[in-house]
Amino acid sequence: MATGVQEFKTGEKCETKGNYAFVRYVDNPQTPLPTINERNIPLDKGDTFPPIKSQNRAAWWRLT
Repeated sequence: MATGVQEFKTGEKCETKGNYAFVRYVDNPQTPLPTINERNIPLDKGDTFPPIKSQNRAAWWRLT
């Protein structure tokens, strides 16, 4: 059953301005965690969802 919660992947364009939280890495292993500053990010409409730079890995994001 779908939950209706949208997640956005590194490289996609942001369609809704807001604060986004790290959900998980695209390649699934969850460790090591991103830095505290990378776990919640503000994005404007049109911004690109970033990678987790400290780990050089793509991530899934969710609007909070």
